[in-house]
Amino acid sequence: MSNLQRILILGTGPASIQLAVTLKDHLNCCIGIAGRPSVRSASVFETLEQSNGRVEVSIQNEKHQPLEGKCFVDHVFKGYDTIHGEWDTLILAVTTDAYIDVLEQMSERFIKQLECIILVSPTFGSNRLVSHYMRERNATPEVISFSTYLGDTRWMHEHPSNHVITTGVKKKVYIGSTRYPSEQVSRLRQVYEHLGVALEVMQSPLEAETRNISLYVHPPLFMNDFSMEAIFGASDIQKYVYKMYPEGPITQVLIRKMRAQWQEIMDITDRLHIQGVNLLQFMTDDNYPVRLESISRQDIENFNQLQVIHQEYLLYIRYTSLLIDPFSEPDSEGKYFDFSAVPFRHTFINREGELDIPRMPKEDYYRIKIIQGIARHLDVSSPTIDQFIATYEAKLQEVADVHPNQRLSNAFVIQSFDEDIRMICTGLVSSRV
Repeated sequence: MSNLQRILILGTGPASIQLAVTLKDHLNCCIGIAGRPSVRSASVFETLEQSNGRVEVSIQNEKHQPLEGKCFVDHVFKGYDTIHGEWDTLILAVTTDAYIDVLEQMSERFIKQLECIILVSPTFGSNRLVSHYMRERNATPEVISFSTYLGDTRWMHEHPSNHVITTGVKKKVYIGSTRYPSEQVSRLRQVYEHLGVALEVMQSPLEAETRNISLYVHPPLFMNDFSMEAIFGASDIQKYVYKMYPEGPITQVLIRKMRAQWQEIMDITDRLHIQGVNLLQFMTDDNYPVRLESISRQDIENFNQLQVIHQEYLLYIRYTSLLIDPFSEPDSEGKYFDFSAVPFRHTFINREGELDIPRMPKEDYYRIKIIQGIARHLDVSSPTIDQFIATYEAKLQEVADVHPNQRLSNAFVIQSFDEDIRMICTGLVSSRV
């Protein structure tokens, strides 16, 4: 019998509401939502209380109709320490760096009853982290990792509430479990099939966790001097994440570092006997395709075997080919949709009155520090990853120094994440003899 009967979702972000509606609709299960009290979550809890637990998902594109819907959440918990009742499955829909902090707020009794824990958007090593934490408490639930969240979901009216809109949906998502084969994975695969999303089952959670494009492109795109100035600087001139220099950060050097960082991650996966990623194929087949006139199918499929300079050339071509959406319809002047015009977000004052850092690169800092820790544990050289981290941490220190009287969020704290790295790397053995 499936464990997906009584599901508690942790987190009060847009993804939690989409998941609640989807799972209630397709599994006809009992659904609960829990979150920490904060200025941001206060309005979510308020709207849930006023509507008796009603949540709603709208869609931007009609072809995503299966994700649309509404339902009533059976239980709402304001504060992780208030959770009670019998639950078989826990879904972690919080940021990856908060997994252990959230689990620590729950009672030992609650933790030990769990049969299954699902990580919605983990990073490389998250499954090992959660599994180790549970083992230390004499609990051995099945721990399932998705490669990433299924799409792009945001607040319907730009402020937290019980209503969200899903604006984009991925064609394919990967999944891996500590148990293989897994009945829970089979059920989830059926759900995703109804949504029109292919769910590819990997033989291990670590393999699924390597299939997140953010791991490969966010550090080079965000952790460089150009992007740091666009995010933390005082200039009012808008810069764009996916544009070529000087409108954006993409240069010959950035592409070289992107390829080098991918190679360092490949060295880690090789050491662990995990199937690595063909970066160009992953970019084009699983994320955003380009026309075959721009990059040939042969080059895409043979990318891993090509010389370094050839790989760099193809990655550069890939980004120039996506300055516009090559599959959009041109207007009367022959102009295509400006696909690359994704603006850098600036530092901002959050709801607690602190200077804060946008989600990108704030969340990427944790991801890349964890990968650096795994590399060091396995004695894998990672000079490019080290350089990205050094650039980012130097900027954090610089901003803190020039704002001595400004309250800063925890995102400005330079961290080691040593304890998380310890738990991930315990028992992680290199294949090198």
